[in-house]
Amino acid sequence: MFRRRGAGATDGTAQDSPGAQSPDDPADVKQARPAAEAGKGRPTPKRSEAERGRYQPITGSRAGSGASRAPARPQTPEEKQRARSDRVTRMDAMKRGEQWALNPKDRGPVRALARDYVDSKRRISEYYMYILLVMVVYLFVGTRTKAAQEYATPAILALVAVIAIEARLMKRGLDKLVAARLPGESTKGLTWYAMQRALQIRRLRIPAPKVQPGDKI
Repeated sequence: MFRRRGAGATDGTAQDSPGAQSPDDPADVKQARPAAEAGKGRPTPKRSEAERGRYQPITGSRAGSGASRAPARPQTPEEKQRARSDRVTRMDAMKRGEQWALNPKDRGPVRALARDYVDSKRRISEYYMYILLVMVVYLFVGTRTKAAQEYATPAILALVAVIAIEARLMKRGLDKLVAARLPGESTKGLTWYAMQRALQIRRLRIPAPKVQPGDKI
């Protein structure tokens, strides 16, 4: 039942053992080499060295990717002049209301109808920027006066209330107009778009108004 282990097996076991040494090594190397070092053929690295080789800094990869990127070529005077001319052409077309030059929020027949609806009437919201500027100057000049502190807050609240009422009336008028002129078109966000235009000074509106106050649309 028990098989006798031969000499070859004994030698193989001795060679595979961690502390085994090669017969070709000198005598002093055989005595100085530890068992763990003799099994792996190299000294065991320290923990700090092993962790240093395991982790790599992230900045190294970013620096490599950035270094391979070619720098942007500077524009020539002709290219700068062409780009400037393109911007002027686009701005002129935007003021005229041409669809290709408009921003995405200004495109479409519904937005064009809303602009004409806003531009066809005079509203208090059109003078919002002027009123706000006057109030800021009034508060700055009359900071130390009691009257400025008493009337500033009610005036601001009254202005906000007027704008809210105009927004409500504008929504009602736009819904009726779009339903009559462009049935089936969505009016989502149209009131906010119209109020943004109504709060702007008329001569600074883009696209420029195509109708004057009092004109029928």
